[in-house]
Amino acid sequence: MNQRFSLYIHIPFCASLCDYCDFFSVSVKNADDARIDSYLNALVNDIENQISRFSAECFTTAYIGGGTPSVLGNKIGFLLDKLNEKTCFKPAEFTIEANPEFLTKEFLDICREGGINRISLGAQTFNEKSRKAVNRNGNLEVIDKNIKLAYKYFKDSLSLDLITGLPFQNEETAAEDIKRALDYNPSHISLYSLSVQDGAALKDKIKEGIITLPDADYADSIWLSGMNTLIEKGFEHYEISNFAKDGKRCVHNLNYWQMNNWLGAGAAASGTVINEEQGKVSRYTYADDIDSYIINPSLDNALREDLDRLAFLKDSLLMGFRCREGPDPVVFKRRFGKTLQECIPKTLNKYKNKDIMLFLNSFLTEAFRELESAGL
Repeated sequence: MNQRFSLYIHIPFCASLCDYCDFFSVSVKNADDARIDSYLNALVNDIENQISRFSAECFTTAYIGGGTPSVLGNKIGFLLDKLNEKTCFKPAEFTIEANPEFLTKEFLDICREGGINRISLGAQTFNEKSRKAVNRNGNLEVIDKNIKLAYKYFKDSLSLDLITGLPFQNEETAAEDIKRALDYNPSHISLYSLSVQDGAALKDKIKEGIITLPDADYADSIWLSGMNTLIEKGFEHYEISNFAKDGKRCVHNLNYWQMNNWLGAGAAASGTVINEEQGKVSRYTYADDIDSYIINPSLDNALREDLDRLAFLKDSLLMGFRCREGPDPVVFKRRFGKTLQECIPKTLNKYKNKDIMLFLNSFLTEAFRELESAGL
């Protein structure tokens, strides 16, 4: 069994909840919230248990996401110290997410000293009207100052998130967002198209007529315009929503998309463990419940499932074709005993002259149908 893993750590705390967000998180006023210390201790215990359970020899990448990890303040140091005590913890890429409105020099100092070498900042938009419409915190002056501060620490590994399709957004304001983002000289940009899921506060505001979004076709044109701008500026469009300068792809996320092993720790976190020798694929997901996680931070408290061959094959296509190159052909053949061309020849032929990333839903629908009809 391959005992090299990526590690994802979920921090489910935010200073405030954005109306569009459907990731699991709860609001806390500051790092003094009593649940934070208990949660960090639970995380450490969980990670230690998983290292032992899966005989993890090496974590090649690590990612601390949320929520908003920066809400931890200097308490992030406790977690980093505990991670660095593990002999198997030696990630070449170690990312932390943060919101620029709440960054501090002290937090960035602790992150850098703790081995973090990449930061992903949720800028989302620099348009004040759009920010307020989705309950996004912070003011532009502070955001500008803090992104510049983060760049001083992570000059070659600063990633910025932007969202298109927001309220009050048009092609001009979206273009201005990208221009401002590029002024900070990031090495990576994630350009997401707003998706409003059930349970998000924005969904209710739209239903009640409080907020209006750009229509779907116009929202698509805004995103495509942004895509073209980033490509023109020298960014590689390597995954559906992700653009990178040469050599600056997010390796951690690539491990997800190529269906490599990863462990997940924290409430609502998930992991996938692949044993190719035995032909077994196991997946687990923790409940989105902080209190139950604190009480029992172990896989006994997670929903677990074993993927059969067809489910694993579908997941490999679903994740792999998010990337421009598709699934790794060598790994795919080793795992399934067939090449991609042997599994879905008709679908691949139909889309051979198209950018599959831009037609992914229809491509996968046809690919899955072909797999099922072939009895694979």
